[in-house]
Amino acid sequence: MKLNMIHHIAIICSDREAALDFYHNRLGFDIIREIYREERDDYKIDLRIDETTELELFIMRDRPSRVTNPEAYGLRHLAFRVPCVRETVRELEAMGIVCEPVRQDTVTGGEMTFFRDPDGLPLEIHE
Repeated sequence: MKLNMIHHIAIICSDREAALDFYHNRLGFDIIREIYREERDDYKIDLRIDETTELELFIMRDRPSRVTNPEAYGLRHLAFRVPCVRETVRELEAMGIVCEPVRQDTVTGGEMTFFRDPDGLPLEIHE
């Protein structure tokens, strides 16, 4: 068996407009499709990260908040590769998205930092 690439990453979001503003308008992921599922009373929005990877946003009400400090088992964060972390930080901060200070990854030597989506999910940018 060979699992050789990621097809999609799914994120549960609390607010449709805030999620679309953040992931589509600000981060620039194109919308592939948006479906309202009446039987579940939720939205499923598929966004394109690249040629092979999608980001699925599930807009659901009444879900528990993300566990933080201490971290729980499960997804820790989602990381995106960028050509220049400092330039991306400038672009994010110009849109009002707060980023942590840029630091050097002690393993790879590349620069990296974190910011959060509207529901507090940590997102990383990494060179």
